[in-house]
Amino acid sequence: MITRLAQGWAYALLVAAVAGAGMAGTASAQAYPARAVRVIVPFAPGGGTDNLVRIMAPKMSANLGQQVIVDNRPGAGSQIGTELVAKAAPDGYTILFVDTSFTSSPSLYPKLPYDPIRDFAPVSLLASAPVVLIVHPSVPVKTLKELMALAKARPGELNFATGGAGSATHLGVELFKSAAAINLVHIPYKGSGPAAAAVVGGEVAMMFAGPSSAKPHVVAGRLRAIAITGEKRNAALPEVPTFVESGLKGVDSGTYWGSLAPAATPKEIIQTLSATMAKVLQMSDVRKRLIELAFEPIGSTPEEHAASIRTEIAKWARVVKQAKIRLQ
Repeated sequence: MITRLAQGWAYALLVAAVAGAGMAGTASAQAYPARAVRVIVPFAPGGGTDNLVRIMAPKMSANLGQQVIVDNRPGAGSQIGTELVAKAAPDGYTILFVDTSFTSSPSLYPKLPYDPIRDFAPVSLLASAPVVLIVHPSVPVKTLKELMALAKARPGELNFATGGAGSATHLGVELFKSAAAINLVHIPYKGSGPAAAAVVGGEVAMMFAGPSSAKPHVVAGRLRAIAITGEKRNAALPEVPTFVESGLKGVDSGTYWGSLAPAATPKEIIQTLSATMAKVLQMSDVRKRLIELAFEPIGSTPEEHAASIRTEIAKWARVVKQAKIRLQ
C-alpha cells in the first residue's frame, strides 16, 4: 500500500516537473532576449557589412531591450566567422550578418566547413547596393556601348582590377563579360582599396566598385563612371545610367546583406529578430544614413530571405562555372 502510494506520488511529481519544464521553456521563449545578443561579422572592421551592422546595432539594442554586441571574426574568405555561427547554440544569442560572399562561396570553395542551407535559419534581407563600372580617364570611352565596342575590337587587351579572385567585384565583372560577350583580363589585388588605387593610378583600365567609394574619384575626375547595376539610378551617382538603360541586361551583380541564425533556432525568436530588423531599417534616421552610404534598406521576412539565398546560390554557381573559377 505504502509502495503504491509512493509510486503515485513519484508519478505525480514527474508529471509536474515535465509540465513545469514546458512552461519554463515557453516563458523563456517569450522573455527573449534575456541577455546581450552577439552579431558576428565575418569581415574586418570598416567594410560594408561592418558599417551596416554598426548603424543598426544601437537601434536594435533599444528595441530588444538588451545590448547588441558587434563581434568581427574575419578570415578565410568569411568562413571563420560564418562557421562559428553555424556551430553556435540555436538560442538567438549569436547571429550572423553576411554579404554576397555567403551565396557565392559554395561554388568557389570545394569544401566549406558549413552548409549554407542546412546549417542556418534565415532571418531577414537587410539591404542591397549596386556596383558601378568605373574606368580610368585614359580609356577612350564615355558610354557602355563604346566600352563594349572597344573591348570587342581589342579582345584580351583591356584589363580589370578586383579585390581578389572570387571576390564580389570579380564575379560581377565575370557576369558583365558574359552578358556583353567580351574578353577582359583579370588583375587581382589584395583588397578593393589597392584595386581602386591601381585604376586611379592608370595601372589597370577598369573595375566594379561601390558607389560611395567611387564617388570622390568620379567627382574629382580621376575616374569615369560608365554604368551602374540595379533597376534604377542610385542617389549617390544620379547622373550615371544603369546597365539596362545603356542597353545591356543580365548584369545583376550588386551586393546584398542579410542576417542568419543557427539552424533550429526557435521560430518565435527568428520572428522577433526579423521584425526588429525590419523596424530599425524603416527608421528615418537609419534610412537616411544608409542611403547616404549607397545602401538600399530592405527588411524582409525569413521566408523571403530563404528564397533569395537559393536564387543567389544558383546564379553565382552559373557564373563561377562559366568563368572556371576555383579556390582552395
